[in-house]
Amino acid sequence: MTEPLNTMGDPPLLGMPLPDPAPAPGCTSCRRWARQRETARSAGDWTRVSDCNVRIRRCTH
Repeated sequence: MTEPLNTMGDPPLLGMPLPDPAPAPGCTSCRRWARQRETARSAGDWTRVSDCNVRIRRCTH
């Protein structure tokens, strides 16, 4: 029988977070998400901030 492993593995190596994407000029969706991002940031809702960043980056404009 093998001994159980009682230690954790090494922590993952994470890089610095990406900067906030800028909304595309003239894109109403990007502007809406940018406003929502600022509202979420002021409320401390970092998950929502991240969600808005993803939507801005993936927007097809």
